[in-house]
Amino acid sequence: MSATSFKQRKVGRTDLELTELGLGGATLAGIFTEVPDEQARATVGAALDAGIRYFDTAPQYGYGRSEHLMGDGLRFRTEGVVLSTKVGRLLRPVQSEAERDYPHNWVKPLPFEQVYDYSYWGVMRSYEASLARLGLSKVDILYVHDIGLATHSAEQNPIYWKQLAEDGGYKALKELKATGKVSAIGLGVNEWEVLMDAFALGDWDVFLLAGRYTLLEQTSLSPFLTTCLERGASVVCGGPFNGGALMGTGTWNYAKAPDHIVKRVADLEALCKEFGVPLGAAALQFPLAHKAICNILPGPKSPAELNGILDWWNTKVPDALWDALADRQLVEKGTPLPNGRTA
Repeated sequence: MSATSFKQRKVGRTDLELTELGLGGATLAGIFTEVPDEQARATVGAALDAGIRYFDTAPQYGYGRSEHLMGDGLRFRTEGVVLSTKVGRLLRPVQSEAERDYPHNWVKPLPFEQVYDYSYWGVMRSYEASLARLGLSKVDILYVHDIGLATHSAEQNPIYWKQLAEDGGYKALKELKATGKVSAIGLGVNEWEVLMDAFALGDWDVFLLAGRYTLLEQTSLSPFLTTCLERGASVVCGGPFNGGALMGTGTWNYAKAPDHIVKRVADLEALCKEFGVPLGAAALQFPLAHKAICNILPGPKSPAELNGILDWWNTKVPDALWDALADRQLVEKGTPLPNGRTA
């Protein structure tokens, strides 16, 4: 696999720069589908060989498995690499699957269960445990993982938000950054609304927002992305295919896509076909038109899938496609497009 010369974008007001394409580590841990360890490591290595220099993982992914595999792939090849992981879930050992009192989507996870903790010591313990699992001495970006109503109930979320805001979680993140142990802090979530709450709490460098600013939906365009520009925060675009919807899987937000999503995908697919462009290529290239977006973070689970993503990345999308996208009102009004136009 030949290396691609990826452009880089700054992370907020920090000195960090990310390649515009990154590698997400959830699928490497076997979400829904088994991924052999060697295949996961090979995918990380293939991404490095291709010129990708931003990698993301989390304790939740396979209950530690993703961090182990990501560390294996990056170890001794960290020059120029930016790595992010997450806090908010501590891992507690279990003797069997029967001990877990909640369903999960991981195939062959490690023998641990997650315990939510967004407090000062929860953040500090999570950070140290991640370094041990990674087998690395440093991570660059630390995200608060899945705080908000998409993960927690309306009754539980205020408790966890108090841990972050009042019980020292945010303070711990600021300390880790101030002492140089991490270079940037943010949140990694699936809902933009909680990120507006985060802005009320304090300053952040970067947010990993999955699925809410894509070719399929631009619900976060305003007020969230406009606020990011005002506050000097960057956004990593996670889930650029909306959990598979823009890859023809019929899924969206980790479940069966509703009819209106199926129809929107069909309309987008027909438009791309009209211009001879793969839907995946348009989906990958679309979000970067917004100045707040610093990276696109897909999650291929094999070198072959990564090759397909690179093919889409390098596909030339004609300006006329973006014009038609706006003219047919397939994106929200005010959306910036890759050809320089605003819908």
